[in-house]
Amino acid sequence: MQKDKAPHTEMLVNAALQVRAERPRRILVVDDDDDIRELNTRVIALSSYHVDAAADGADAWQALNTNAYDLLVTDNKMPNVSGVELLARVHAARMDIPAILATGTFPEDELNQRPWLQPFATLLKPYSLDQLLVTVREALGVTDGAPLTI
Repeated sequence: MQKDKAPHTEMLVNAALQVRAERPRRILVVDDDDDIRELNTRVIALSSYHVDAAADGADAWQALNTNAYDLLVTDNKMPNVSGVELLARVHAARMDIPAILATGTFPEDELNQRPWLQPFATLLKPYSLDQLLVTVREALGVTDGAPLTI
């Protein structure tokens, strides 16, 4: 009986992997600086990702509770809810989503007090668009060697 189930199970797993591979990755970009948010959103979208944007951590939290995302790219110093506080909310809600903290100053004290909130990566401003895209690909586990598009 196990032999009959194995091909069916393998077929379902392969189908699920194919759907996941074909689905564009969805990324949420959060920054209170309009220019940086727009630039990051456009550059990531040009690399064939579906990108949503939020102007602060409060808007981002609402988006995270409305949509499923594969990656969070967030600034830290923002009105209403900071990037670290957003990471804390994501952690408390047990959302399985990697995060990139793209910020002007590294919040060392805050993250040392709560080491479980460490993001996947940190980009210190000013970072290059190449650095952003490489880090996005790494966070998403993209290792197919496809060229980066800017």
